[in-house]
Amino acid sequence: MKSDFPSSDEYSAERARYPAMTVVDIRAEHAGITDAYRNQVLFDINKECMRLAVFEGEYRWHHHPDSDELFLVVAGELQIEFENAPRVTLTEWQGMVIPAGTVHRTRAMGRTVNLTYERQGAQTVFMEAPV
Repeated sequence: MKSDFPSSDEYSAERARYPAMTVVDIRAEHAGITDAYRNQVLFDINKECMRLAVFEGEYRWHHHPDSDELFLVVAGELQIEFENAPRVTLTEWQGMVIPAGTVHRTRAMGRTVNLTYERQGAQTVFMEAPV
């Protein structure tokens, strides 16, 4: 897996690829991604955004102090590890909300595609693995 993830500032500064009133084929969007990691904002909705994440392997430990984060897996299997809670596994068409401030990391079991919904410009704080 590529290790060149975006910085916190790059992540929070990203805006939608598509304006309102645009029909987007999300299946075609994720099928066209060949990178080992891609996380992009598809839509801005009020003060929130919807992201499409396609990746393999594990992401960094982090939290979003100012935003809940909704995960909806559309293909593959996603494990979410927490600093202070048991690991959760989501399969296709399962979802859950991670409350703001919750330290977590995601791990794709093979190629995984998920949609996330969070505050636009959500702050991301990266950290070392919890002990």
